[in-house]
Formats: sequence, C-alpha cells, structure tokens
Amino acid sequence: MQKVIKLGDEHYILATSALADDRTRVLKHGETFAVFNRYGDIQPIGLKEQGLYHEGTRFLSRMELMLETTHPFLLSSAIRQDNTLLAVDLTNPDVSLNDHTFIPRGTVYLSRAKLLWQSCCYERFRLINFGLDTLDITFSLHVDSDFADIFEVRGERRAKRGDRFYSVDESGCLVISYTGLDGIRRQTRITPNPAPVATTETSITFAARLAPKEEHTFYLTIACQVGERAPSIVSFQEARASAAQALEIQKSQFCRLYTENEQFNDWTNRSLDDIAMMITDLPEGPYPYAGVPWFNTPFGRDGIITALECLWINPNVARGVLAFLAATQADDVIPEQDAEPGKILHETRCGEMAALKEIPFARYYGSVDATPLFVMLAGAYYERTGDRAFVSSIWPNIERALQWIERYGDQDGDGFIEYVRHSSHGLLHQGWKDSHDSVFHADGSFAKGPIALCEVQAYVYAAKKAAATLARVLGQNERAEELGRQAEQLRTKFDRAFWSDELGTYVLALDGEKRPCRVRASNAGHCLFAGIAMPERVSLVAKTLFGEQGFSGWGIRTLHANEVRYNPMSYHNGSVWPHDNALIAYGLSRYGYMSQVHEIMTGLFDMSIYVELHRLPELVCGFPRRPEEGPTLYPVACAPQAWASGAVFLLLQACLGLSFDGANREIRLTRPSLPPYLPSLQINNLRIGEASADLVIARSDEDVTVNVVRKDESLNIVTVK
Repeated sequence: MQKVIKLGDEHYILATSALADDRTRVLKHGETFAVFNRYGDIQPIGLKEQGLYHEGTRFLSRMELMLETTHPFLLSSAIRQDNTLLAVDLTNPDVSLNDHTFIPRGTVYLSRAKLLWQSCCYERFRLINFGLDTLDITFSLHVDSDFADIFEVRGERRAKRGDRFYSVDESGCLVISYTGLDGIRRQTRITPNPAPVATTETSITFAARLAPKEEHTFYLTIACQVGERAPSIVSFQEARASAAQALEIQKSQFCRLYTENEQFNDWTNRSLDDIAMMITDLPEGPYPYAGVPWFNTPFGRDGIITALECLWINPNVARGVLAFLAATQADDVIPEQDAEPGKILHETRCGEMAALKEIPFARYYGSVDATPLFVMLAGAYYERTGDRAFVSSIWPNIERALQWIERYGDQDGDGFIEYVRHSSHGLLHQGWKDSHDSVFHADGSFAKGPIALCEVQAYVYAAKKAAATLARVLGQNERAEELGRQAEQLRTKFDRAFWSDELGTYVLALDGEKRPCRVRASNAGHCLFAGIAMPERVSLVAKTLFGEQGFSGWGIRTLHANEVRYNPMSYHNGSVWPHDNALIAYGLSRYGYMSQVHEIMTGLFDMSIYVELHRLPELVCGFPRRPEEGPTLYPVACAPQAWASGAVFLLLQACLGLSFDGANREIRLTRPSLPPYLPSLQINNLRIGEASADLVIARSDEDVTVNVVRKDESLNIVTVK
C-alpha cells in the first residue's frame, strides 16, 4: 500500500512495498508504454506499477493469463535487443481437465509475443500440443482497467474520480470506458481474433482442439483511445513490420560503434537501443523521454543532458530537443507553474490530473538549470553541426533565456542564479537533485532559499561562453564581447564565493543569507564539466571526488560518505547516478585527468555487466563495492532512463578527446586514450551534415593511434597528441 505524505509541503511517495518484480519487462512506443512481469502479465501487486499506459493514464491495470484454471510455468522471457518485442515461452503444469483427463506438465507449449505500435498493444498467442493425444484446452485472460493517472499510480490520493463502464459486443470485443472529471472519455478496446468462446466484463476465454504437434494461433489487440481520436488498428504482422522499420530508420541516424570487447559491445548496443526506444517523434522533432515508468514524458533537463551525451553520435536529437524547448519556453509569470518569461520547461504531463490542475505539471517550469543548459546545448549543437540557419531561428529563444538568467534567475542582484519555489505544489529544490532533503548545511540543517547551487553557476558560465560564440557567428560582435566579459566576471566571483580550502572542493550551494553549504557532493564535478573551475582547483576537486568516501567502486557518490546526511540508499544523498558520473568524467577530460576518466568508465562498465540486459538504471545505491558482487540496486529506479543510457557515449567522447568544428567540417581527437580492456574502437558513419567517416582507434601499450578507414573529401580529421 502507498500513501502520500507531506515533507516541507512537497509531495513525497511513501513506498511500503518494493517493485512487484525487479525483472519487469518494459515496452515503449511514442506516448504509450507498458510494464509487464516476466510472464507477460500485468498484476496489481508490489508498487502496482505494472500496466499499459497511454498519455499519462493507465489503460490496462490487470491482465493475467490462465491455462485452464492455473497459471502456466515460465520457460523463458526476454525483450528483443532492439526493444520492439517481448517474447515469453510458457508451458502447462500438471493439469486435470476432468475425472478422466490428465495433461502432464510440459505437454502444451504456449508462446506470447507482445509489441506496441501507434497507441495499441498487439499480442500473439501460439499453442502447440507436444503430447500423443488430441487435447481440448482453454486459456483465458483476466483483465481490468482502473484508468489511473500516473500520479495516482505513484501514490497520490484523489477525493473523487470519474465513472467506468463495461460493454461486450457480439464479436467478443470488450470495451472498458472511463469518463473523467475533465470531461474526456478514455477507452480500452480489447479485440480478440479469432472470436473467443466467452467474453465477460473481466475475462476473455479462447478454446482450442489440438491434435499431436498441431499449432493454433490467437491474437489480441488492446487499443488506447482518448476522446474521439480512435487509433488505427492493423494486424499483428503489420504492426511488427512497421515498428521494426521505424526503428531501423531512427537508428540509421546514429553512428555505429564496435570494440573487441563483447561485454562492452553489449553495453553500447543496449544503450543505443534504449535511447532509440525512449525517443518520441514530436512535431518539433525527436525528443528523448526521461524514463519508464515514472517519467515517460518530456523533461527539459533530462532531454538536454541526454542530447549532450548523444550529440556526437546523433546531433538530430539535440536539434529536436532545442526546437521543442524553444516552442514551449515560458511567456508569462505564472506562480503556480513556477513560470517566468524566457524560462525553459521542466516537464509537461498529459492526463486527467494535469488537465484539472490537481498537479501543477501540465506545463511546469520549476527547474533552475534547464534554462542555462538550453543555451549550452544550442552552442554545442552549432559546434557539432555548423547549422547556422537553425541556430539563427532559435536565437530569439536564446536571448530570452539569457534575459531570464539576468532578470529572474538572479533574484537578489548578487550575480549568482538562485531558485525559490513559487508554486504551492511545485518542487522545493529545483536543481537536478530535487529531493526535499538534497540541499543542507554541514550540520544537516536544511538550507533556506533563495538557493544558489554551485553547478548552476557553472552552467550559466558555460551558457554565456556558448552564447558569445553564437552571437559572433550571427554577426553580433558587441553582444558577443559583452557575454564573454560576463562569463569571466562570473568565473572570478564564483571562485571567491564557492571555493573551500577546508573541503578541498566547491561548496554545494549558498543559502538565502549567502552562507555556504559546506558539503562535499558530486555537484562540484559539474563545475569541471562546464569549465568554470580554475585549473589550480581541479586536482583537489578530483582528490575529493575519488577518495574512499567519494568513489564507491561503481562510481562517484552524489554525497561524500562523511557528510551527516549520507545514506547510500537515498535518492540523492549517497547514491550513484550514471549520468552524473559521465558529466564529471567529461569535465575531468577537459582538464587532462584521463586516469580518473578511465576509473569512472570502468566502474560503470562493470555495473553494466551485473545489471539485467546490460541496462544501466537511473541510479544504484552507494554502498562500497564488494569483491565478486554486483551493485546494490535502488528499489524504484527507472530502467530504462534516457540519460543513464546516454552515459556511455559521453564517456567515450571524454576518452577520445572528441570535438567538432561543424562549420569547417572538422573532426578533432585530442590526446585520445582507451582503457586496457578496449584494445580498439571502431566508429562507423560519424557524420557532419551529409559527409561521413569511418575510424578505428587502436590502443598499443600507452599509445593510441587513429586510423581513418574511410572519409568523404569534405571532412578534415585532425589528431592532436
């Protein structure tokens, strides 16, 4: 059972049970995703997160397969490598059909294949009789839909809900309808083929007569409809072919990677397939949704960081993210949405509760860092592609973001960017560590706002540097000079206010009274990522991050283990996040600390070997690594999570010193290095515009060579030793 309690007026989910199964199976396409157990069922157990979801609502909350009157035995269960299909193999237990008939276990083989396509879940059932006698056998599906909003699934209580209706037509099609308090009718339409022998409001039953070695196939289509927008239903075969074709088209935009280490290949392949699955095609372009199950929606910060991680392997993702966030940039001051002119979106939600404003997240802007990160991404995108026309088209949005930083972000005029919540239901803390207890002083007392986080100042510095470059490209030289001066002034001011000789690193934040939060946290590593750190500070920051209390063996902890609020099982106060570590590694490479880059990559690579499907989760617990044991999993982490999937690509970029001058069609590798377990790395289809190259980076003793296997004449590839 879950309850919602209040901590500092912030919504907090009290989880009194774990996930139903730590080996759930996830499918996603567009605005639809599903969480099944290994049997392919949906069961209302554990956190009750299993289900078929569409546009923020659960359209199927129960789906349990029964063979005769019992659950079948599980033989195997797997998601295809490309994430398009869930395949489950089952068989019968010992079954007594009547007083005279007995089916020994392992006689009937039953396979399930499930996929999502265009707002529908398609399922195929195949039964084969491996016995010696003809069998008459039935199987049934017990179904229901609660039409719960995703926030209800997470634990929110609602005083009142809409009305449900059930209907069965002559063909055996079951329709479950829900008219919400928002006046919108949502329908789950379950269509069997061939016609079942019986359909009720809660079950669909099929029957088969199977001669020895005979096979029968049955299909089920579950369509999710919102309002009058009925999805187009096709056959299982058509849906499968269309899904596979769409995925191949999308993946063709990424460059391809191959190493001699098959375990490392498993990690990169899984990460690429997960990124491809999480991408949703919006009218503005491709956008990586944040994570399943809780965050299957556009998040500003998550989308930007994922785009930065994947920028070198597919810059189209960054273009889609920039276009969407420009289109949704805030225009007005709306306190209940934490919105201010020029601010970049934190998240957007569909669903009944968002429509009714029971939650503030229909469009919510409670993120202090998404706005400077947006400008950073714009600069990085131009550097990667040389796409002057697109950057010119969003330059007004970049200027509005910079104006937000100056007018609204700096709330007290001290030159630093702070946040304080204006929405009565929004996020208390508005950096990437947005838990209620994530910002505090050395004695554990909570910091009071407005709060200036160290990494946010770093992002603003990098944003102004990036905007200066773009202004110069667009012929606005005076604006470029002004932004460059502002960036350097901020860097000097930041060093004076945030550096702590006592800690050997940057303090976590300044509170509303400008008192430093003298806490050692991974946030300081982001100062390396954004380049605001003075070179003479970096060795001490690295030493603090990689000390026994900072580095768990799997990665750098979000919070130093000596801090009073350290808890390796907390969300932000001692856990290990892959994306956090990738950003820090990239920052370390900026300053030439390559052995530490390799140490981070090795920890995450080892993690990928232990976790299921080689899929890095959103986070793991921060316990010290134990010999011959895997990481301690965080019980409600999202997997897949887009920025966790993207971590490996930013790590590789850090190792290779890979940078671009898109305008001049130049690819540069500066002091490239590879860890010992990667003798070589092959990169195919590395593109700038329409031109591409294939490279092989090979490791020999302590030296690394770059071999250009193929390139178009317009590309220039430079290696700097």
